[in-house]
Amino acid sequence: MSAVLERTSVAPHQDPVLSGRKDVRPAAKKLGPGRRRRLAWAGPSVLLLLWTVSSATGLLDPRILSEPWTVVATAGELIADGRRQENLAISAQRAGLGLFFGILVGAALALLSGLSRVGEALIDGPVQIKRAIPGLALIPLLILWFGIDETMKVLTITLGVFVPVYLQTHAGLRGIDLRFVELAQTVGLSRAGFIRKVVLPGALPGFFLGLRFAVTGAWVSLVVVEQINATSGIGYMMELARTYGQTNIIVLGLAVYGILGLLSDGIVRFIERKALSWQRTLAG
Repeated sequence: MSAVLERTSVAPHQDPVLSGRKDVRPAAKKLGPGRRRRLAWAGPSVLLLLWTVSSATGLLDPRILSEPWTVVATAGELIADGRRQENLAISAQRAGLGLFFGILVGAALALLSGLSRVGEALIDGPVQIKRAIPGLALIPLLILWFGIDETMKVLTITLGVFVPVYLQTHAGLRGIDLRFVELAQTVGLSRAGFIRKVVLPGALPGFFLGLRFAVTGAWVSLVVVEQINATSGIGYMMELARTYGQTNIIVLGLAVYGILGLLSDGIVRFIERKALSWQRTLAG
């Protein structure tokens, strides 16, 4: 009996009786999504394949949606005469400025609101009101205030960017475990040290989630402002093509917006993985 008890207390791979036997224990099932693979372009590639096949077989009327090869040829023509580069540079500048100011405003308001009850009382309510008002509803008022020049366009993009940054960063701040706050008080961290070593790392996951929404919001707002009394940009090029019934240019503009959105989201996710390398999640 003692020999049996002694053998059962030994790990199977160390038991001399069991060491020569085949391990028949069921393999553990992996519940996660698996190893990270570079499949970011898989979905867009499938859409492109379906578009190509539908156009080649005649299932898709070119008057409704131009063929991929027609869009590629149109892109070559616009690149050759310089119109695409010029409009793309202007659109990227507008989106970049609006994204920059929106991130600054959203992060600053989130810190003020998340670290102070008074700040939350003064800031959170107006931000929630702005969240409930569609960006399109503010454009007529912004035009009256700032005209139709670049200031109005950049400000519209900024308003579309700062709300998701604020919401997710504020949620990240409020979600910091109270035990970390108590630990910071125990070790005697100063206010600045508490913000630097506890608050900012704790809010980073929420900030990056808001940043992903903000990048998408920047391109969506850009599409809107460039089709309202604009004289340059990808949206203006698409609006002009609509007037002349040039479906190929419209589809090209949509493809440019889509590619820019996918690339910018990929850049944010790459930075997020580097900045949050300490965090283990299903995303990998």
